Amino acid sequence: MAFKPNYNFQKAERARAKAQKKQEKLKRKAEARGDEQDGETGASDTDEAAEASVETNADAETSTDGA
Repeated sequence: MAFKPNYNFQKAERARAKAQKKQEKLKRKAEARGDEQDGETGASDTDEAAEASVETNADAETSTDGA
């Protein structure tokens, strides 16, 4: 039997990986500048926003699969 691709899951995983990579890059930049206090608070806010957007995207994609 052939492999049945799950495009929505793959797309969500790519988006999650992209958001994580972006956060790591921002964190490295903040540490390089020496703005540890600002970088940590900003990173946690954007982490939460990124996770929420990924969850929202995943929810939207799964709701369209049922049709």
